[in-house]
Amino acid sequence: MMPTALKVSVVVGSILFIINHGSALVKERMDRERWISAALTYIVPYLVNIHGQYVSRSRQG
Repeated sequence: MMPTALKVSVVVGSILFIINHGSALVKERMDRERWISAALTYIVPYLVNIHGQYVSRSRQG
């Protein structure tokens, strides 16, 4: 489950990071709170994917 979740996290997290924090990064306005938010931008898709895989596998048998 982890390899798939990591790939999804990198792709989805990167897209969300650019949308939510791209301008702050370019303007060098990334403070501590923004970096924490950026980390969550990658962690949340990872956890959602792990949960989805777990539910899917438990329903299959």
